[in-house]
Amino acid sequence: MQEDKLYDKISDTLAYFEVDNCLPYYVSSGKKQLEYPQKPFRMDYYSLCLCLEGDITIVIDGQQHYIRQFSLLLARPATIIAFQNNSEDFRMKLLFFEKEFLLKNLSDPFIIERLTFFKDKSYEIMCLREQEAKRLFKLMKYLENKIKATLKFKDEIIRTIIFNLLLETAEFLPEEKEDNVLVLNNPKEIYFQFLDLVMNNISQHKGVNYYAQKLHISNKYLIHIVKKAVDKTPHQIIDAHLLKEAVVLLGNPAINISDIAYRLRFNSVSAFGRFFKKHSSISPTDYRRLQNLSH
Repeated sequence: MQEDKLYDKISDTLAYFEVDNCLPYYVSSGKKQLEYPQKPFRMDYYSLCLCLEGDITIVIDGQQHYIRQFSLLLARPATIIAFQNNSEDFRMKLLFFEKEFLLKNLSDPFIIERLTFFKDKSYEIMCLREQEAKRLFKLMKYLENKIKATLKFKDEIIRTIIFNLLLETAEFLPEEKEDNVLVLNNPKEIYFQFLDLVMNNISQHKGVNYYAQKLHISNKYLIHIVKKAVDKTPHQIIDAHLLKEAVVLLGNPAINISDIAYRLRFNSVSAFGRFFKKHSSISPTDYRRLQNLSH
């Protein structure tokens, strides 16, 4: 594994649990695990995690969350996750899948986002009713059985079941007001394209002008679209993703802070330090020291 690798593929994450998997999807057994990775890692895939029993505290993109029985966590690629404390009886059912696998032969690359997940962040946590959780669990169990089976059209069947899971899950989300859907329909597509560009180019480009040019729109219109969609500015979105990049790099002790500043295209180490402290209330050096103490 490369020392400066930023993203964990499905196989990387499962290697921690001593599971060998080279497929673009995975469903766990739901059995109890003795340990979970404490070090933050950033996923290169979508995940759907259903808490079957017990509870756990996790940190997602720097925010701490308490996950209890029948809670559902959905996360998109580039989300940073760190497991913390879990109860003795904690169990969860996991589904991992790569976006490229799910969207193969589809013309709409934003179909997942159109299900209204991830409106202003890279993850969604939902507290389900018991019957809703059991419905999803049955679908995940059905998917697990199909993965194990020898099927002529296996990939196509698995794609269909994953789509069904996502559609069932979207039914549990609160409905958007109809007037909002009508007003934001086309601008939201541009917003999703903006997010995709930021995630893929953040280490090289921090200016709003770059993304506006890529989208063939004016800076003013991009600001209007992002503000309408999530009540944030493009600068705030860019800074949030840049901070995530910095957090991942700081988690790797093999990369010194001056190299991190260079990789993220800051003019100096002090400029990087000011940015990081502004958005996290702690210096990069102190953050790295605290991370080392916690492991």
